[in-house]
Amino acid sequence: MTAYSKMTAEERKAEYAEVTREYEGLKARGLNLNMARGKPGKAQLDLVSDIFSLMLKPEDYVSDGIDVRNYGELSGLPAAKRLFAEILGCKPEQVFVGGNASLQLMYDTISKAYTHGLLRSERPWCKEPVVKFLCPSPGYDRHFKVTESFGFELITIPMTDEGPDMDAVEKAIQDPAVKGMWNVPKYSNPDGIIYSAETIRRIASMKPAAPDFLLMWDNAYCIHEFEGDYMEFPDILAECAKYGNADMVFEFASTSKVTLPGAGISCFACSEANMAYMEKLLTVQVISFDKVNQQRHVLYLKDKAHTLELMKKHAAIMGPKFRCVVDALDREIAPLEIASWRRPKGGYFVSLYAMPGTAKRTLALCKEAGVTMTGAGATFPYGKDPQDSNIRIAPSLPPVEELEQAIAVLCVCLKMAALECLGV
Repeated sequence: MTAYSKMTAEERKAEYAEVTREYEGLKARGLNLNMARGKPGKAQLDLVSDIFSLMLKPEDYVSDGIDVRNYGELSGLPAAKRLFAEILGCKPEQVFVGGNASLQLMYDTISKAYTHGLLRSERPWCKEPVVKFLCPSPGYDRHFKVTESFGFELITIPMTDEGPDMDAVEKAIQDPAVKGMWNVPKYSNPDGIIYSAETIRRIASMKPAAPDFLLMWDNAYCIHEFEGDYMEFPDILAECAKYGNADMVFEFASTSKVTLPGAGISCFACSEANMAYMEKLLTVQVISFDKVNQQRHVLYLKDKAHTLELMKKHAAIMGPKFRCVVDALDREIAPLEIASWRRPKGGYFVSLYAMPGTAKRTLALCKEAGVTMTGAGATFPYGKDPQDSNIRIAPSLPPVEELEQAIAVLCVCLKMAALECLGV
């Protein structure tokens, strides 16, 4: 294969004709494949569905002397708090256990800041003339939508190989209107980047102008390796406390991609002072989350070591899917020099950077051929990728045989869009 940029105009014209014939052939198959979101596949759901065979005896409904079927325990069962604390590396008293969606807890944290203010707020954020929020990008579209929905001004922070561009972050937080920053610190969505120790140190030691700066630490993929051994990761609560910033951070996690996304449990972790403040607000809102499901997860997952053994079984399912994607890109696209990508070792996505100006066209071609993917621009604030380049690939849902077809379509569409951009 020859790089497209090194081909003559006639060679590119001939290549485009060939690629177009291949595309029409794929279109004729009538495919209907969806890789729009990072959903676990059926094999992963089947792997853990035996969770429903638990809790058959009356004593299964008692945890630390608490009848889990009754009212009470606003911040969650002590056993569930201990489980999350062991996984995250923090203290049980720093953990609040919620329902199946960590996104709900994230939204609620932002909402509480907006309506009531945070522990160190001078006033509720709704009374601020302007609220700005830092968004490392490419990043998680749902994060950006949460802060956008409250009318915050979203500021794009470039991602580097070690995490957010900390020079840009440290400059931005000198503005007291900058109230917080989103983070997916381990196997970031979508790049699969692991924040370096130095990046974490600089984040934990920040001195923002806003006294109530909120570090939203979404540790969604804290135990989600699919290649290689589990990698330990720093406890951000302890790191922030080390630099006098104990109240700056809220950490989030869930079992959505450990057990069942529609029936898991989630948590936030924060300083004890923040916990007391949040419980005071939450006690007006909710008596408790589903403690029966919390107990079910405690009985099923047991502890961190047992949970990591389960994650190895997930990895055996996920690993071949990611290799399928990256191997196809290495084979079909790399020699043409029209895109770049990373080889993640965990998380749920492959982040591809197409030739600038071609992401929207590539994904439109994919959709026309029966392959639905995350929309172009979704990984940037306001859905606007300034380079029209980033494409988020979510390999987890389709079985490998369907994934092979979907990636074949993507590769052909990347070629067509690049050749069109080069002026065939």
